[in-house]
Amino acid sequence: MAALADALELESALKRINEALPSPQREDVALPDAASRIAFEEVLSPMDLPSFDNSAMDGYAVRAEDTAATNSSQPVRLRNRGILAAGESFSGELGPGECLRLFTGAPLPAGTNAVVMQEDARPDAAGADVISIVAPVTPWENVRFRGEDVKRGQRLCGRGQRLGFGHLALLAATGHATIAVGKPPAVSVLATGSELREPGAPLLHGQIYESNRAALRGLIAAVGPLPRLAPIVADTLVETRNSLQEAFASSDMVISCGGVSVGEFDFVKRAFEDLGGCLEFWRVNIRPGRPFVFGRLGERFLFGLPGNPVSAVVTFLLLVRPALLRWQGAADCHLPRTAGILAQPLQNHGERRHFVRVRIDESGMVHPTGTQASHILNSLAAANGLVDLPPQAKLSPGDKTPVLLFEPPGSEFKL
Repeated sequence: MAALADALELESALKRINEALPSPQREDVALPDAASRIAFEEVLSPMDLPSFDNSAMDGYAVRAEDTAATNSSQPVRLRNRGILAAGESFSGELGPGECLRLFTGAPLPAGTNAVVMQEDARPDAAGADVISIVAPVTPWENVRFRGEDVKRGQRLCGRGQRLGFGHLALLAATGHATIAVGKPPAVSVLATGSELREPGAPLLHGQIYESNRAALRGLIAAVGPLPRLAPIVADTLVETRNSLQEAFASSDMVISCGGVSVGEFDFVKRAFEDLGGCLEFWRVNIRPGRPFVFGRLGERFLFGLPGNPVSAVVTFLLLVRPALLRWQGAADCHLPRTAGILAQPLQNHGERRHFVRVRIDESGMVHPTGTQASHILNSLAAANGLVDLPPQAKLSPGDKTPVLLFEPPGSEFKL
C-alpha cells in the first residue's frame, strides 16, 4: 500500500483536472456542423411547430358535420373548391357542403375541421367539381395542430447539452441556421517509442506497429475536434522535447502515449519540465493505467497516457474524455452507464480499482472479454464497456453491476 501513496484516486485526479481547465468559450457554427457539439446556451423556439393547422394526409378538407350521415351505399356529395398543395395557401373560406382537395402538409382551409382520406372519396358522376364522400370523419380527424410539436418559447436544448441528430432536426425545423456551441481545444496526439513503426512499414525483429494514435483519433473526434497526429517520437530526450514543443506551438492540449513511467527511456515528464511545464500529478490509482501525467504549460495542457494500448484507451476514457467535454461546457462529462447482470465471475486481487473490459449483450448479460492484461488488444476490440471493480472485490454470476459504456466514434454521424 505504501507504494501507492503518491497515486491519486480517480475522483481526485478528475477534480484536479477540472479545476485547471479554462472556462468554456463560445463559437457560432452552421447547424449542419453542430453534430455532437455542446450547446453554449439554452435555445428557445421562436415559433410554434407546426406554425399552422395542416393536413396529415392526402385527401379532402371538409366540415366533419357534413359527413356524419354518409356511408358506402349512401355517399354525401360535396362541391370541390379546388386543389391545395403543401407550401400553398387558400385565401377563401369553405361553407357547408363544400370541400377542398389538399395534400399532406397543406394548410387546413378556414371553415373546415377535418380531412377525409383520399381512399374514402371519389369523383361523382354529377359533375367534375362534385366529390362523393363514402366514410364519415370526426372533428379534427387527420389534422396536425399548430404547436402540437413545439410551442413558441419552449426549450429546444439546454446549456451544456450535447447535440444529437434529433436536436439538429428540431433546431432546423424552427428556423435556426446557426447555433452557439462551446469551442473545442486544438489537440495533438503523439506516440513515443523507438520500437514503434507506422502501420504498413516493414518490421525488423523487436519492432511493433503503433496503434494508439489510430484508436485515440476516433475517440477524440467523437467528443471534440479532429486531432493532429504527430509523427512517432524516438526515445531520446532531445526528440521528445522537440516533438512536445512543436505540438504545443499549435495545440491547447497535447496527448502523448508512452514515456510517462520511471524507466530509463521514459522522457516525457523531463522533456515537459524542460519546456517550462508544471507537472500536476503523474500517477492515478487505477488498473490499467497507473502512470498518467497531467501538466500545465501556461494555458496549455499535457495529458500523458501510458504506452500500453489498453491502458492508453482506458485512461483516455476515464480522464481525458471528460476534460475534452468539460472544456466545451458539457453538463454531463461521464461515460454512458447502464445496468447489467454478470454472466461470469469477476475478481480483483489487487489494491487498485480494476476497470475490466466487458461486453454487455442485448439481454443485459455482462461477459468479460478475455485476458485483461494491458497489452491485449483483442479483449479491447471485443468489449463495449467497462466494469469498475473495487480492490479485493469478487462478483458472482447473477450479480447486478453497472457498466460504463464505450461511446463509438461517430455515434452522432459526425463527419
